[in-house]
Amino acid sequence: MEYSLEFLSQLGKAAKETLLMVSIATVIGCVAGLLLGLILYITSNSLLYKNRTINIIAGFIINIIRSIPFVILLVLLVPVTLKLVGSTIGPKAASVPLTAASIAFFARLAEVSFEEVDKGLIEAALAMGGGIKHIVSGVLLVEALPSLIRALTVTIISIIGYSAMAGTVGGGGIGDLAVRFGYYRYQMDVMFITVILLIIVVQIIQVSGEKIAKRLTKN
Repeated sequence: MEYSLEFLSQLGKAAKETLLMVSIATVIGCVAGLLLGLILYITSNSLLYKNRTINIIAGFIINIIRSIPFVILLVLLVPVTLKLVGSTIGPKAASVPLTAASIAFFARLAEVSFEEVDKGLIEAALAMGGGIKHIVSGVLLVEALPSLIRALTVTIISIIGYSAMAGTVGGGGIGDLAVRFGYYRYQMDVMFITVILLIIVVQIIQVSGEKIAKRLTKN
């Protein structure tokens, strides 16, 4: 009984930590990633504002972040984390490298979503005198919305996976709980419970994302 209560208490605390990490990284990462994705698309499109220099620089920065394994990124960003949060331990500290990874991840997915928009619609908007703001808000974001929702779903699930890794280096969360109880204490039942919990959460997010994307898809 005492063991069960301790575990439930630890599980509740870990779930809150994971929720905090994932929420911060999702909100900041997806807003910044969306802007970066737009920059990548606009600066590569001859119909809009093609600029090879900006496109190469933005793409190079994104590629650098994406090419670094997340565990190494955690360590590399320790000075930045310390300056921003004042600590390298805890879910808020883990949110910094999680956000950096999610920005690069979502930016590429957003760029692909914008590439799927029919260029004829952009040409029509330009022919009617639409400016870049109108094309972004009235054409690109509207037409790419279902694809962006799917990209967001994939990003959130990836962040959850990354958050488990962050837990192993002091970030807390469900990943940390699984390692402490399941690995160091050899309590495999705890490991299974945390894994099942993560599977359920991921399934809910995936199904919800698909339903929203289908509703937004024009027939």
